[in-house]
Amino acid sequence: MKDKIAVITGGTKGIGYAVAEGLLKKGVKVFICARDKFELKRALERLSALGAVDGEVCDVRSEAQVEMMLAECVRVFGGVDILVNNAGIGIIGKTVEEMSADEFERILQTNLFGVFYTCHHAIPLIKQRGGGYIINISSLAGQNAHPKMAAYNASKFGLNGFTEALMQEVRADKIKVTAICPGSVNTYFGGDTPSEEQSWQLQPEDIAQVVVDLLEMNERALPSKIEIRPGNPPKK
Repeated sequence: MKDKIAVITGGTKGIGYAVAEGLLKKGVKVFICARDKFELKRALERLSALGAVDGEVCDVRSEAQVEMMLAECVRVFGGVDILVNNAGIGIIGKTVEEMSADEFERILQTNLFGVFYTCHHAIPLIKQRGGGYIINISSLAGQNAHPKMAAYNASKFGLNGFTEALMQEVRADKIKVTAICPGSVNTYFGGDTPSEEQSWQLQPEDIAQVVVDLLEMNERALPSKIEIRPGNPPKK
């Protein structure tokens, strides 16, 4: 993986930040993006000690911003080999009746449309490099529906279908595509708070390890979807 170039959306905290750390330690050049300028600056300062890293403010709901972000990565590092679609939001705890149309749309725009935009514009860049890898961070909520999670479920069910179709489209171009579907991860996502009490949950570095393992796998093998759960959750 040394000197490969990776783009990570939502790379300033949680899973995205852990993936950036893991790839930098393997010698990958990493380009991260996020919506918050301050968080991006802070993450870049911390990650810079590990290797070649840069980034750009980008809201993946905007196709124009996605296109400009990828162009900046090409300008800085020379291309794109790896795309990790990690940016995502969720509103947990609202019924369909309680949720506004704007909230529903915001979740779909981020979790599904944003992935389309990045893939649509990154695939030609990856082809120019002779192939590469696209990894979409999905969720077990993309195959197991729950009440008061309808919008998030819809976005991740859609993402899983999109990822499988994309995998079949581009593998002949030597581009691998995988969906990683974690269960509970100890991050700030969805209003959760990392804590010792939640240490039974998956940690961001567990997902980062899966990403690294996928990238190190022999090119003849393609795990198209990976489910990962906490190994020892509390008994109900």
